[in-house]
Amino acid sequence: MTTIDWDAAADSFDEEPDHGLLDPAVRSAWAQRMETWLPTTRSEVLDLGCGTGSLALLVAGQGHRVTAVDRSTRMVEQARAKLAGTGSEVLTGDAGLPPVGNRRFDVILARHVVWLMPDPDAVLRHWFSLLRPGGRLVLIEGVWNGVGLSAGRLAALLGRHTESVHHEPLAGDARLWGKEVHDERYALVARLEPPRRHREVVDVHLILRRGPDVLLARRAGTGYADGLLHAPSGHAEDGEDVREAVIRETAEEIGVVLDPDELRTALVMQHKGPGGNPRMGWFFEARYDPERPPRNAEPDKCSELAWFPLDALPDDMVAYCRAGLDGYRTGERFLIHWHEDGDPVAYAPEAAGRAVSLPATAAPAGGVHHIELWVPDLAEAESDWGWLLGELGHVPYQRWARGRSWRRGDSYVVVEQSPDLTGDTHDRLRPGLNHLAFHVRDRETLAALVRRAPGHGWRPLHPGGPAGTGGRGHHAAYLENAAGYEVELVAP
Repeated sequence: MTTIDWDAAADSFDEEPDHGLLDPAVRSAWAQRMETWLPTTRSEVLDLGCGTGSLALLVAGQGHRVTAVDRSTRMVEQARAKLAGTGSEVLTGDAGLPPVGNRRFDVILARHVVWLMPDPDAVLRHWFSLLRPGGRLVLIEGVWNGVGLSAGRLAALLGRHTESVHHEPLAGDARLWGKEVHDERYALVARLEPPRRHREVVDVHLILRRGPDVLLARRAGTGYADGLLHAPSGHAEDGEDVREAVIRETAEEIGVVLDPDELRTALVMQHKGPGGNPRMGWFFEARYDPERPPRNAEPDKCSELAWFPLDALPDDMVAYCRAGLDGYRTGERFLIHWHEDGDPVAYAPEAAGRAVSLPATAAPAGGVHHIELWVPDLAEAESDWGWLLGELGHVPYQRWARGRSWRRGDSYVVVEQSPDLTGDTHDRLRPGLNHLAFHVRDRETLAALVRRAPGHGWRPLHPGGPAGTGGRGHHAAYLENAAGYEVELVAP
C-alpha cells in the first residue's frame, strides 16, 4: 500500500497529460480506446478511483451513465464540477468497497487503482460481485519506476474469477501519455462469464501398416519433440470429426489421400505431456497401398519417414506415441498415459511406465481366446504365417524361443515348434484341424492376396483364381503352405 495525500495532489493532478486530458490529441486517444473497451450500447459504468473525473467525463460523453467514486474529497469536488450537467453521480468513498449498496453495473472502470490496494484479490472478487451478468472490468495499470502491478500478475489474479481476459499494451502509444514512455503500461478487459466446461484438444494419429511394419516420421522444426519419431498425426479442427481430421492430416503430412472405408479405429488414449494439458488421442489403422506410397509432404516439420517393425520399435520416439503403439500391438483399446511434470517427452526404457490400460467390455463367453498351431519349422512359419496374418490385420503379439503369436482384437494365433512334435508335416485329411478361415474386407482385396501369396510361401489350391463360396453371399479362396496347413479367405 502506497501512502499518498490525494487531497494535496488534487490541485496539480490534471497537469499530467493523461490525467487532465487537456491536450485534444491525448483526449482523443483515450476516447478512441474507451470506445473499444466499453459496450456499444448505453451502459451503467462505475468509475472507481475517478480522480478529478477526466475519464468519467469522456465515458459520459459517449452516452453512458456514470457513477464515479473517489476517497479524496478534493478530487470529488473537482469531478463533480467537471461532470455537472451530464447526469453522472460522484460519491466519496473507498474504491475497494464503493458505497453503491446493492446496485449492479455493466462496467467497472479503474485506472491506476488496483496497484494501490493492500489485498487486490479481495478487491477484484468484490468488484466482480458488483457486475451484472456479462459485465466487464476495464483495468488500466502499469509499472512505473519499479512500482506498480505487472500485466502478468494482474492477469493471474483475474484468472481466478474469469477465463475471459483481454490484454492490450499501451506503452507504445505516446498519444495516450502526451510523451514517449518506456515502462510497462497496459489495459486488461475481464468479462464476467459463466465458467467454461472443461475442454481438451482432440488429436488423431495414423498407424500405417505395411505387413509387420509401421510408418514413423521424425519431427523437425516444430518446437515440440524435435528429433523424435512419431506417427503421422495432428489435431481435429473446429467442426471436424476425428475421421475427417486423420484423413486431412495424412494428406498434409505424407501425401496419401485415404478413403474413409480404409480406416479402422485402433485405440483411444487420453494423454498429458510433462507440464502440458490433457488431450484425447484417437489412433487409426490403415493399410499401405504400393500404388500410393507415402512421401514427406512437410519437409519443414519432418526430417525423414521410415518403416519400423511393430514388435521392435525404436527407443527414440515420443513417449506417449510409443505407449500407444505398444498398446495397439498387444490388443489394448483404451489407455491413459499421464506424464509427471518432470518426465522426459522422449520414451525412456528405464523410466517408470505411465500407460494405464482401461479394460474394455469383456469378450462374450465362448468366444475364441487363441488358436495354437504346432509347426515343424518356426522360421518358415514366422515368414508365411506372419505375412498372411499381417495382411489380415493381426499384429505381432508374443515372441519366445520356440514360438510366435499375432493378435487381432481379443484373440490371437500361435505358431510353435514344440519339442514334443511327432511329425514334420501337417496332414489336414487326418482327424484334427482341417483349415482356418479368415474374413477378408472385399473381393478385390481377396484377389490381391491370392496373387501375392506364392511369393510368401502360400500356394492357391485353385490356381485359376478364387473359387468356391464361404457361405451365402460370400466368396472364398483357399491357400496351402509348405507344411500342409490350409487357410480359407472369405470375402463378402
